[in-house]
Amino acid sequence: MSTPQSVTLRPAAADDESFLRDLFASTREAEFGFLDESQREVLVAMQFNLQQRQYEAGYPDAEHSIILLEEGPIGRLFIDEGAREITLVDIALLPEYRRLGIGTYLIMQLLDRATTAKKPVRLHVFKSNPAQGLYERLGFSQVGDDGMYLEMLRQPGGAPLSERLLSLTNKSEESERKK
Repeated sequence: MSTPQSVTLRPAAADDESFLRDLFASTREAEFGFLDESQREVLVAMQFNLQQRQYEAGYPDAEHSIILLEEGPIGRLFIDEGAREITLVDIALLPEYRRLGIGTYLIMQLLDRATTAKKPVRLHVFKSNPAQGLYERLGFSQVGDDGMYLEMLRQPGGAPLSERLLSLTNKSEESERKK
């Protein structure tokens, strides 16, 4: 696993579009796997552009960051902080960097920020997305269901990041021993 110190963020820029499109495509492989390559490319480009426009229109003041591991781009983090709550609009990592603790680390940093600001964190997750379990372990509760996405909310508070990391590590090790 990468050390948290080697994971950093930088603001997304216009020249990140190719990386972001590839990242988006990597999150849709299961959905579009039945299409041939040319059909998949057209559909991914169309949906990527729609998502970008939706995010820009819906969250004009959001923080759009590129997740870096030792200076190389491995994902994106899109956060909108309003007066009363923080919305985790999107977090995505390239497939080879998933399930390594990087997303957990970044979300825990966001939860610490929310606790300091005394704001809840809201997100929407596709019902079949395995990240739903991670969100539940981090204290998110389901507050809505539109049939395709679950709306989840975590109230501010909880133990500091270091204590939560230790708790998650212990739970993960315990889960592995039971297998």
